[in-house]
Amino acid sequence: MSQVSPPTLVSPATDTTMRLLERCRRGDTTAFDEIVAQHQNRIYNLCYWMLSDPEEAADAAQDAFVRAYRSLDHFRGDCAFGTWLHRIAVNVCLDATRRRKRAAVPFSTIEGDEDQSREQEPADTAHTPAEQADRQERHRALYEALAALSENHRTVLVLLDIQGHSYEEAAASLELPLGTVKSRLNRARLALRDKLEPKRELFQD
Repeated sequence: MSQVSPPTLVSPATDTTMRLLERCRRGDTTAFDEIVAQHQNRIYNLCYWMLSDPEEAADAAQDAFVRAYRSLDHFRGDCAFGTWLHRIAVNVCLDATRRRKRAAVPFSTIEGDEDQSREQEPADTAHTPAEQADRQERHRALYEALAALSENHRTVLVLLDIQGHSYEEAAASLELPLGTVKSRLNRARLALRDKLEPKRELFQD
């Protein structure tokens, strides 16, 4: 993948983060524990949507933090630390998908971890059992459709449409030009819509 400079609109690392990183570089592991605590939910969430398996996602998230810790000297603070960390996590997940043949994951393997994986969608106790069943069916369809996409399409959808990153943040995480990210997202949305077409009634009000 060609190297490009992070877009200038991506915020640089905060002073607080840089102070924590400086402590890490001096060997203070408790400082890195603080960093992990700040980012672990979103990194696990990213890995979960990318890999569709809770155990693989946990392993990938841990691997991402290990790689980040070992590469702290390469982080200069010209972009947000979370953006840099997401870039590492994306690469870890892509490495994992390349090591195995992708296949749609049965919903039974992820159903129990739904709340953990959907940090942007808290549980709604006001839903009736029928409504909850419908929502779970929609989630199953979405998981399986994402798993069937190419890794490039799955990645941009997870970063932008699921995790809510801006185009600039996604471009920095993927080390791609902004225009490439936008066009790839458009194609990914069309591909996802095509995968979901047989079950479109699940997504109609």
